[in-house]
Amino acid sequence: MPLIQVIVGSTRRGRFADKPVAWLAGRLGRREGFDLEILDLRDHPLPLYDRAVPPARSLRDYPDEDVGRLGRTIERADGFIIVTSEYNHGYPASLKNAMDHVFPEFNRKPVAFVGYGNVGGARAIEQLRLVAVEFEMAPLRHAIHILPELMIAAMRADPFSSEVFSSLDQRLETMVADLLWWTAALGAGRAADKLTL
Repeated sequence: MPLIQVIVGSTRRGRFADKPVAWLAGRLGRREGFDLEILDLRDHPLPLYDRAVPPARSLRDYPDEDVGRLGRTIERADGFIIVTSEYNHGYPASLKNAMDHVFPEFNRKPVAFVGYGNVGGARAIEQLRLVAVEFEMAPLRHAIHILPELMIAAMRADPFSSEVFSSLDQRLETMVADLLWWTAALGAGRAADKLTL
């Protein structure tokens, strides 16, 4: 069964990310046909990338166990949903740094995005799509954009309920259907490559 990882890109204190991640886990965790795993970058603290070789050329030559653990975790996944904030018109440095520590583990896998912040994280997602292409990934067209009005409603909800995001459920269905199609297609391609090696 394919494994879809939800990568939580922000690591800052008081982050909003936990709310949409709870919604994703609730909606997708009970679905059949794939396994879901949350990959929280807080659980993978890494130094700034400072190796002598560029990230794309370091391959699986992990400099330490922390990087190796992240690499092996990402390697297991067949597809990704990246949950990203938008800070100063871009995505968080914690996400870029984690991605730079690995490279082939992402290759030939699809990625979809959930963004939040000003304009629903659209600028951060557009930048991540460019980065994903360099990682030889398939960045998908459909994304979830959580606009400030919905963020405020989620932050004011006491107690918080992921139902605050129910207006995005149909968009999520469209995005996940697309992600699963690409997960199957690229998974078959990767499997065929292994047979010819």
